[in-house]
Amino acid sequence: MNSDQARELKVLEALQQQPELRQVDLASRLGLAAGTANWLIKRLVSKGYVKVKRIGQWRWRYLLTPEGFAAKAMLTQRYLQESMQIYRETRHRAQGLINELRDKGCTQVYIEGDPRNDLVDVCRLTCLEQGIKIIHGEANEVPELRVDGRELVIDWPREKAHV
Repeated sequence: MNSDQARELKVLEALQQQPELRQVDLASRLGLAAGTANWLIKRLVSKGYVKVKRIGQWRWRYLLTPEGFAAKAMLTQRYLQESMQIYRETRHRAQGLINELRDKGCTQVYIEGDPRNDLVDVCRLTCLEQGIKIIHGEANEVPELRVDGRELVIDWPREKAHV
């Protein structure tokens, strides 16, 4: 799913939840410029996904058309498929790294990564499932499972000492 499709999905979801949402509020909610929100709505209207009705001098109601609901369902399905693929790939990679830890006699690991990155949670759950203890705080003598974006890497204690 490209970024335009992801933004279209977010706009369709927001308009379905709040048909009378002001464009400035939509922009704020999605972290967009007001002009971008306006452009996205116009694009969805031109595709036939959204109908616009005036409900006041400066107020509008945005209604998803049957085509809009179908597009939202298709985009949601694509999003879920891609998310599950990322999840499966991450689990497979994490399991491989944990097997590597276990083969070297390690029973503990420190997980480094942005806590807002869901892949950190996938790694944490995989470690727990495989019986690898997760160390919190300083991790000088245990391997570090580093999650950087979608990349998973093990930094071994000796490698960290040479850096």
